[in-house]
Amino acid sequence: MKRILALVAVLALVLTAFVAVGVALGEGSDDAPRVQPTPSPTTPPPASVTRAPEPALTDVYSQRIDWQPCASNDDQDCGTLTVPIDYADPSGETIDLALLRVPASGARVGSMVVNPGGPGAPGTSYAAAGGLVFRKPLLQAFDVVGFDPRGTGRSAPIDCLSDEEMDAYIAADPTPDTPEEVEDYEETVMGLGASCQESSGPLLGHVTTIEAARDMDVLRSALGEEKLTYLGASYGTKLGATYAELFPERVGRFVLDGAVDVSLDLRAMSLDQAAGFETALRAYVQNCLDSTDNCFLGDSVEEGLAKISELLEQVEDEPLPAGDRELEVGNAFYGIVAPLYNRDYWFLLSAALSSALDGKGSALLELSDLYSSRGSDGSYDDNSMEAIYAISCLDDPSSVDFDTVPSEFAAFEEASPTFGKVFAWGLTGCRGIEVTSSEEPLDIRGEGAAPILVLGTSRDPATPMKWAEALAAQLDSGVLVERDGDGHTAYNSGNECIDTIVEDYLVEGTVPDDGTTC
Repeated sequence: MKRILALVAVLALVLTAFVAVGVALGEGSDDAPRVQPTPSPTTPPPASVTRAPEPALTDVYSQRIDWQPCASNDDQDCGTLTVPIDYADPSGETIDLALLRVPASGARVGSMVVNPGGPGAPGTSYAAAGGLVFRKPLLQAFDVVGFDPRGTGRSAPIDCLSDEEMDAYIAADPTPDTPEEVEDYEETVMGLGASCQESSGPLLGHVTTIEAARDMDVLRSALGEEKLTYLGASYGTKLGATYAELFPERVGRFVLDGAVDVSLDLRAMSLDQAAGFETALRAYVQNCLDSTDNCFLGDSVEEGLAKISELLEQVEDEPLPAGDRELEVGNAFYGIVAPLYNRDYWFLLSAALSSALDGKGSALLELSDLYSSRGSDGSYDDNSMEAIYAISCLDDPSSVDFDTVPSEFAAFEEASPTFGKVFAWGLTGCRGIEVTSSEEPLDIRGEGAAPILVLGTSRDPATPMKWAEALAAQLDSGVLVERDGDGHTAYNSGNECIDTIVEDYLVEGTVPDDGTTC
């Protein structure tokens, strides 16, 4: 996206975190048994596949992937791809991108590259969880290929904070309201960029979405694909749209799910997200009222929202006990917004809120930990919280002065009475970034690309439906499809109409009518 809240990483796709919850709850996959991993082809792909956009990148585009069975699962293949840190200096320093492939279980159509969003979520984990994320038609037809974008996961990960510092960062009050709290907030924001630069070195200036899209074209070449087949979710739609602008002739079948309006400025995007999460929270409370005769949140939506706001205020004043830790207000915020991404996990939010209202913070803290990829041992499974800051602020370092934030409260609280101030303070998130991008901003149109399927969900909390409408209109070949429903992203969300459209398009090339609603 144009810019994401640095302290409020609300666009991080939490699906991969909740896959672990699904497994624990006994959710299964209906995909067919895996075939044996496909060995790398021994014959080189046609020159048209590996043709580099400029002669200096010829060696980069001539790579072959040495796929080997993954140590954690020998039904999946792991590999690496070497790319230059700076595409303006192809002979300079390089990094290796982590790759993971789940071979097609049926009649293979080709490779499908996937990205779960964030920015910062590791694509290898997304592909590895394919049995939960994708349905049988896609798993049968495609080698599902995930890559950790530069600076994320196991691809030269950006490092900013120690585990203990990350704990404090996530737990911190996102709505400071005393001079002392504002001072602490400013120190955190201003210090984060310096910490990232000190720990990550020159790569920090080269983790833009544009560079990740260039990497994706190198991956296409290494996979031996003339055109790229791609499914990107949330921020992954920005990555896909950026690829379409840079390499329109290489666009094959593209699905951009939970689309981002790439034309928005910082303030407009933040206001839309604030409204989106408020809409999702209202839908959650209404569902509580509709599904039980005695909703624990009260007798009306307004009463339920007020009770949640009061809980956040109480936790800010006095953290709740949570085993050998405490639930602080930052954790409480993340714990509440995380389940809003998926209606199937609203019952987890109800259990956690009910427990917190009884003075126990463990369940809400666990949801916060899942959101931030924090393990039970206190370590973090990935660097998604740091990567989202680095990538977003490099793409767009826009921010407002700390003193300006109170003047934004009225507009943001109108958009979201519950979360408005959190989003308003988030406008300052990139104040501490000192590294600038070497890439010029793009006017994304994707002229000349094949039809691109753009999906939106009517009550998506993180990427509002109007963003999908905007991106489909901005793309020269955008085809809009709407899912009427709740939660983040549309595919594999229990809507057979949407799923069939996506699968027929990716497998058979059937393009739906623009403006289709399911």
